[in-house]
Amino acid sequence: MDLDRHDFQLDELVERIKSNDNRLVALQVPEGLKMQALEMMDSIEDGSSAKVILAADPCYGACDLVHDKMRSMGVELVAHMGHSQMNIDSGMPTHFIPVTYDGDPELAPAVPFLERHRAIAQSRLDSSDGEELDEDAAKQRFLDAVGRVAPLTGTKLGLVGSIQHLHLLPDFKERLEKAGFEVEIPVGGDRLTFPGQVLGCNYSGDTPSIGHYLFLGSGDFHPIGLVLHTGKPLTMLDPYTGDSTEMSLERVERILRQRFGLIMAVGDAKTFGILIGEKPGQMRRNLAIRMKRLLEEHGRKGYLLALDHIGPELIDFYPVDAFVNTACPRIAIDDSVKYAKPLITPYELEVALGEKEWQSGYQFDEIP
Repeated sequence: MDLDRHDFQLDELVERIKSNDNRLVALQVPEGLKMQALEMMDSIEDGSSAKVILAADPCYGACDLVHDKMRSMGVELVAHMGHSQMNIDSGMPTHFIPVTYDGDPELAPAVPFLERHRAIAQSRLDSSDGEELDEDAAKQRFLDAVGRVAPLTGTKLGLVGSIQHLHLLPDFKERLEKAGFEVEIPVGGDRLTFPGQVLGCNYSGDTPSIGHYLFLGSGDFHPIGLVLHTGKPLTMLDPYTGDSTEMSLERVERILRQRFGLIMAVGDAKTFGILIGEKPGQMRRNLAIRMKRLLEEHGRKGYLLALDHIGPELIDFYPVDAFVNTACPRIAIDDSVKYAKPLITPYELEVALGEKEWQSGYQFDEIP
């Protein structure tokens, strides 16, 4: 990652600090940018009269705010780097800086994947018949990475990206249309600030008219979530390297088989730890209480456990049979193999208890 090609928009931040005469400022940056954090602190302090505190705990998104801690230290402004503002009240003045990267990859490496995925979407559209499924067939549908969601109404290409590359979407839309694709930049719910934006916990821009996706970004964190949520083929184009690949449906099916196994494993569990995230954008207390009541209705026991950070070393020792995660939805998906006991989502608990049916296919846990 070439950090010199990122725009951290520090001049705008410094101007805000100076105009408000802020004396103590907190800087919060995601893990991938922490190597640049001390240089950012120097730039802010050299350009203003403020002192800067680095909030050095892990930061995984705009849901992960440190305002209560910083307020107690006398901080007047929090500069949150690398994410956009969500539909949550930070409780104190906050300057969100999305950060952009000036990479401009060639489209050509992605085209073969896109053409094949469009053909998959067209095949799905042609074969959609709304058939009734028995339980065995429904379980097989659950494990199928394609065709698990409502029937398609179109085969448009959904163009999305991570926050650093969203400025590329309008130009790429034109390029893709010239290449013969019908393109839509989806607009999501209140948690998403920009058209085409995806988060690890929210893919609300998906519509039945979109048959497959192109994701501009690096890594597979967002692509895995998007395919799990939609069941649609996805091509990745990395602006940092120019490389293109696909989120393999076989890989997603392996994840779904793992989820299937965990659901089956908790069928006889009697006691559950219900995890509540303390981070402002992850706190779903009402959902956790609903899960506790649901367990009680089925003769099971649930214990509400509130944590800021969630890890095996913090929960594995509790004498329960399994855990239900209501914090960041990705904890149960990405980290489940790290835990000694089954870690499932609220939806997966409902399936295990017979409250939800297999017929609807896998449903990704999402924070609206």
